Amino acid sequence: MSASSFLRLLCLAAIWGGSFLFMRIAANTFGPAYLIEFRVGFAALSLFMVALYLRRKLAFRQHWQHFMTIGLFNTALPFLLFAYAAQSLNASTLSILNSTAPIWGALIAAIWYKTRITARVALGMALGLSGVATLVGFDSTTMSGESLWPIGASLLAAFSYGIATNYTKGAPKIASFDNAHGNMWAATLLIVPLLPFIPMRAAPTQVEILSVVALGVICTGAAYLLYFRLVADEGATSALSVTFLIPVFGIVWGAVILDEPIGFNTLFGTALVLAGTMLVTGFRLSRLLDRSQPEQAAS
Repeated sequence: MSASSFLRLLCLAAIWGGSFLFMRIAANTFGPAYLIEFRVGFAALSLFMVALYLRRKLAFRQHWQHFMTIGLFNTALPFLLFAYAAQSLNASTLSILNSTAPIWGALIAAIWYKTRITARVALGMALGLSGVATLVGFDSTTMSGESLWPIGASLLAAFSYGIATNYTKGAPKIASFDNAHGNMWAATLLIVPLLPFIPMRAAPTQVEILSVVALGVICTGAAYLLYFRLVADEGATSALSVTFLIPVFGIVWGAVILDEPIGFNTLFGTALVLAGTMLVTGFRLSRLLDRSQPEQAAS
């Protein structure tokens, strides 16, 4: 991996790790529906401006069923679930639970495509679940009855990412940028009906408004562009390594900016989750560091 690509990888992990920080800041005021509607709306507008600059037309009507499907499972549903959880869970916990998505994806693939679960994958799943148990099991605050629902919502959000990943394997072959662009517009439409039923709770402060704008423009719109550049330059396998860096930045941002505590259970639980994810995905750090030729880009 080139130095410039590695820098993009770090930037992407820092941005996506920061998304949980911004959700934590704004979730209690905006509520899940308005928070995510603004997030995907700003992201859709940002990608629309990029599409205009690139003179790239989105065939939304032609592939509307596809875009609505990935808009639901890849964006609207997991974003809403994480926004709900962000009202009570800290940013570091959210980022760690998010990293279980590849584990759920492997489990769903075994059922969906009837793929065999190898001993390596089974061990990875066991380690990942042990990491989640460690993360919440030794913290008396997260084990309260009120916090079990947000923890479950976060895991369901990661599960939804697993559904989206497996769906895209047999989905229409659409360019990655168009998938991201159409996905955001679809998610925007899907969330609109929820707005009258899940209202905002208070008038947002300037910091909360800026957090929502950052969520949409930087953590969603700009992050997708960074990710697609990374896939084009280094291939999907190397780009996948961002999964293992997001919790690191989630923990750092939460500790530095929100003064969230970092306990032994947080560090040990993170190590177990990431080790399990590496086993499930077959990721090896040596493959990332030893790469001299970029992989063929996935479209």
